[in-house]
Amino acid sequence: MQNQTRVLFNAYLGQVAKLNGLDGNFFANGSTEIKKFAVAPAIEQRLQAKLQTTSDFLSRINVIPVVPQMGDRVGVGVTRTLAGRTNTAAGQRRTPTSPFGSDTIDQYICKKTDYDYAWPYALLDAWAHRPEFQQLCRDAVIVQKAQDIIMIGFNGVDAKPQTDRAAYPLLQDVNFGWLYKMRTYAPARVMSHGGLDQAKVYVSETGNADYENLDALVFDVTHNLLHEQFRGSTDLVVIVGSDLVHEKYFKIVSEAGNTATEMVARDVLMSSRQLGGKPTIMVPHFPANALMVTSLKNLSYYWQVGSARRNVVEESSLDQIANYESVNDAFMVEEYGKAALVENIQLGPKS
Repeated sequence: MQNQTRVLFNAYLGQVAKLNGLDGNFFANGSTEIKKFAVAPAIEQRLQAKLQTTSDFLSRINVIPVVPQMGDRVGVGVTRTLAGRTNTAAGQRRTPTSPFGSDTIDQYICKKTDYDYAWPYALLDAWAHRPEFQQLCRDAVIVQKAQDIIMIGFNGVDAKPQTDRAAYPLLQDVNFGWLYKMRTYAPARVMSHGGLDQAKVYVSETGNADYENLDALVFDVTHNLLHEQFRGSTDLVVIVGSDLVHEKYFKIVSEAGNTATEMVARDVLMSSRQLGGKPTIMVPHFPANALMVTSLKNLSYYWQVGSARRNVVEESSLDQIANYESVNDAFMVEEYGKAALVENIQLGPKS
């Protein structure tokens, strides 16, 4: 690391320590290293808010701080009716109950997730000539962290003590995601095959298929898999996988802005037409041959307040600065009755 870079990086670490209320004792022997510490609550909030600005999708779902590591779902929306009447003259007692998150099928469990990375000396040296050096250090991996959260949400099926990125490149072993929760706790709202095959749902206009087109499939799913209370909800959308993005059915168009930052943030692509009368979108890391009918505010990412930990260590033998970060987090479907999942969709007739 060049001397100029060393000065700038020391200043960056000093700012990190100051923001988290650390004194000089947290620096190890005066070197560029900070002992493991709990991230200050205000910084936790700021980091989570920053995550949402790097992803259009995360800004549209719920990113919720929770205090207990385990508990009942927060329930971010009213999910049942309120109107009624009680015959108090006959001795009946009015008993208000919470209208938020009506089903209690499962609970959330925030599991410790590591988001570790390293700054190579050469990279820091390249940034040293930039006036926004500290900002680059702070934001270098935050976009990827947001994408990792989305990837786990749509692909996570386990929370192994030792994860394996090579064996599970979609982070399937990091945590239990939204689609796993649907399959596990609301299997009646998941369609994994049609009547012609025990492994696929066929969609074709030429016959020998379960549905003539995707419109018919979405219409059927909406009226048979969603709870009747939510079938007419105006905030329902259809999330589609990349294998279903076909000119014959509909065309995905991007609403991304002109700048590179806007292009990164706008990771929700809107369709040029609706399916089953509902807006249709494509989001990162959603299974290629699936679709989901729900509202985006029905999907939640929980993070436990006070669980964020960080440690910055210089590893000169590897010519890098290691950054160890972790937070306890979880993925929740707020109301299973307002979600339906169709998997294993095959465009074209059964041969």
